[in-house]
Amino acid sequence: MTVNIVKKPDLSPRQQALFRVGAVLMALVCTGVIMALLGYNPFVVFYKMLEGSTMTLYRFQETINKAIPLVTLSLGSAVAFKMKFWNIGAEGQFYLGALGAAWLVFNLPALPAPVMLPVMMAGGMLMGGLWALIPAVLKSRFGTSETLVTLMLNYIAIKFVTYLQYGPWKDPKASGFPKMPKFGDYAVLPKVFGVHMGWIIALAAAVLVWLLFRRSKLGYEIAVLGESVSTARYAGMSPTRITLTAVLLSGGLCGLAGMMQASAIERSLSATLSGGLGFTAVITAWLARLNPPAIVAVSFFFAMLLQGGSYLQTAMQIPSAMADIIQGIILFFVLGSEFFVRYKVHFVRQAKPAGKEAGA
Repeated sequence: MTVNIVKKPDLSPRQQALFRVGAVLMALVCTGVIMALLGYNPFVVFYKMLEGSTMTLYRFQETINKAIPLVTLSLGSAVAFKMKFWNIGAEGQFYLGALGAAWLVFNLPALPAPVMLPVMMAGGMLMGGLWALIPAVLKSRFGTSETLVTLMLNYIAIKFVTYLQYGPWKDPKASGFPKMPKFGDYAVLPKVFGVHMGWIIALAAAVLVWLLFRRSKLGYEIAVLGESVSTARYAGMSPTRITLTAVLLSGGLCGLAGMMQASAIERSLSATLSGGLGFTAVITAWLARLNPPAIVAVSFFFAMLLQGGSYLQTAMQIPSAMADIIQGIILFFVLGSEFFVRYKVHFVRQAKPAGKEAGA
């Protein structure tokens, strides 16, 4: 028996989408089997996750609060991924964006809200973008692996924020607890329909990234560079300029997510601000195939998993890590489905040699 792997004819976008939806459904079935083996009724667990993420106004708002940074981080990751620059540093860029915003709040307390909030956004985007530029410059100059560099920079960023939290920026009024001062009302994003206005910013960012990919010269250059560096050079493009510009934008969006989370949710800066959303964004961007409208939908789905997973702890005493298990299984199935979208497997039974048959 031999196994032959044959490339399939290109499937239509609709067929590919159906294939991936089927992979997600299979992942949910597999997750249900695991829950049943652990002694839980999977239908009850899934219902409780849905109940905990959408079935009251407060829970729905909490799901939106989790979706806002996830959408923005995923958009930032998608800009870099489109160019095949594997930016795994969204987490660190998120923290640097929050750090930049916090520095402005602590040092410019006299600014009114209409001025302070745009300044915080600009500062957060600048810090996130500059942090992302480090691996981009190293890759352009020395050919380093951006995957490794961005991954290591995540931990540097988190540890630096931890140092500030326990050291120079520790709030003297916190009775010895390692906390930073709270932001004043002038530095907190206002609410729109019960949720902070970050949801408007995230949707606007999705529209702008869609326009970047579909309607702009830079978006075309990013796509060409992602397909082939040689083709980009032959067309007169500068790979270094395109890389630095796109990575600056990628990190800037991740920094914007950090600013919004620090301003509207934490109302301060802390080393636990993200909760791993920067790493989750890599999954959501990839599952959405770097398509901004799909990123919004997939990010909301994952926000439901996160919020529903938290609810499971109180409703059924199930560890919230169950949501992480579901995320991991979905990623495994969807990544596996990519192989079957492009290839098909043939099992060929080998015929026995004629001489052996005669001897038998």
